[in-house]
Amino acid sequence: TVIDETLTQISEQFGVELDLAKVDLDERKTLQLFRDGRTSGIFQFESGGMRDILRRLQPDRFEDLIALNALYRPGPIQGGMIDDFISRRHGDVEITYALPQLEETLKETYGVIVYQEQVMRIASLVGGFSLGQADLLRRAMGKKKKKEMEEQRKLFLLGAEKNGVDDQRAEKIFELMAQFAGYGFNKSHSTAYALLAYQTAYLKAHYPTQFMAAMLTSAMANTDDFVKYMNESREMGIKVRPPDLNQSEVSFHASGEEIVFGLAAIKNVGESAIRHIIERRESEGPFESIFHFGETVDLRVTNKRVLESLIKAGAFDSLHSSRRCLIEILDKVIERGNRAQRDRLHGQKGLFAATDSDSKFNNQVPGIEEWGDREKWSYEKEALGYYISGHPLQKYGAELKNFSLTTAENLTEQESAREISIGGVVTGFRPLQTRKGAAMGTFVLEDLTGSIAVTVWPKTYEKCRDLLADGEIPVLVRGRCESDGRGETRVLASGIAPLDSLWKEGIEKILISVRVPKIQEPLLAKLQDLINNHPGDCPLEFELLKKNSYRIRVVPSKLTGIKPVSSFVQGVENLFGENSVTLYT
Repeated sequence: TVIDETLTQISEQFGVELDLAKVDLDERKTLQLFRDGRTSGIFQFESGGMRDILRRLQPDRFEDLIALNALYRPGPIQGGMIDDFISRRHGDVEITYALPQLEETLKETYGVIVYQEQVMRIASLVGGFSLGQADLLRRAMGKKKKKEMEEQRKLFLLGAEKNGVDDQRAEKIFELMAQFAGYGFNKSHSTAYALLAYQTAYLKAHYPTQFMAAMLTSAMANTDDFVKYMNESREMGIKVRPPDLNQSEVSFHASGEEIVFGLAAIKNVGESAIRHIIERRESEGPFESIFHFGETVDLRVTNKRVLESLIKAGAFDSLHSSRRCLIEILDKVIERGNRAQRDRLHGQKGLFAATDSDSKFNNQVPGIEEWGDREKWSYEKEALGYYISGHPLQKYGAELKNFSLTTAENLTEQESAREISIGGVVTGFRPLQTRKGAAMGTFVLEDLTGSIAVTVWPKTYEKCRDLLADGEIPVLVRGRCESDGRGETRVLASGIAPLDSLWKEGIEKILISVRVPKIQEPLLAKLQDLINNHPGDCPLEFELLKKNSYRIRVVPSKLTGIKPVSSFVQGVENLFGENSVTLYT
């Protein structure tokens, strides 16, 4: 569906009828996208773990993608097959074959048995099995049926002997096949998946704006995916314009190098209402004001609830500067619109227009002050499921960079029991009680990449009860990551603090990590100036990093402390590189 939508937009905007069946499967720009791990939105390749493996492997041919599709499963991962595959690929481990005749079958996977078809081919080459017999062997190995395996072993050894392979080597090959057959994946299946992945990656690499517009349309019903692709668009440098009654269509669409927000992504606005609005816009021309809109559309279809959602989403922003003002005059808009439509129905359009000085060309609205940012963004998120004109976290860049060690998107793949800290906005807080009646709570923490569930047990809740009662506030959550066994991850909070307060009271120690080649007199002099200009009480330590991760810790004896502020951290990172400062909280 995403591919089809992307191709449609490419055709409409560039007049290009792209045939993906004819795309070069070793095209450099597409493979570079995989090597860089920029695969958010790419079929089968968008998880954090897979992106990490892509960056490690550096695939340079389509066959590498087929292999990764087959290997990225629990069995091969736990069995160390991916690490072995990557090591062989880069020449860190010598590629060997038990028999010279196996090279043709295993060369493309660097001597590692990855596919079920390879097991069958080896059974045929070494054991003399027909393909039907080889398939029975594959099944027996995959299901680990001991009795069947023993029978197949005898047949294999007998066939190997006839082909001139000694028993010891044949036994070793059979054991190797048995070991990998349990992990083996069907190559034809993996190839079909890899082809679809490659085609989506090709579109993302060559037509990024059209591709991301199609991705956003596909994700409208899933808030987490929608947020992820909105952020992906931003990181790619693609601006997503807010919804606009005179520019937006039903779905997201590319306009030049930008994406125009799709009206169907606005909550409580049905598709019938959207299509009616677009139809009236095309037949009557652009809407000139909210009054003109009310007089033009059928208010039985675009009712008050629809209008409220459009206003809160910012769809009228190009016509009026204050969303709050539009909400407050909405009843008047509907009253005038209904009156105008009744008059037209009774043939009184001329009389109405002549006597009503408040016609659509004279639509002054009162100067009512706009909502504050927090209220405006809250309504916007209510209508869109996403902050688009601003974000409560946008002024906390330094706090998120220095204190938040992960993101909501990455947390979905973390192992249980890992200690983490993550910054975000508290939403959907629910006070609860334990079975013994102790107060506790749950909420959803939203950051710039998505959301994660947080549970606050009584001991922690007692310390931050008042903080959570404030509603949607930016906080740092410390705690332990936990998986419920169904693929859902949550954080068990051990501490919650407002982002506003972290620099003042949240830092126990600052560590500066410097690689030995950067220990140069001019840089050290500048560091000394930074320290002198930020006197304070926070302990400061140094860590000298040598080759092979050898570390030396230095605690300055004559230094009383540092004032923990973002300007000091930024100054150090300007000297010694990003992530050279660690803040202990």
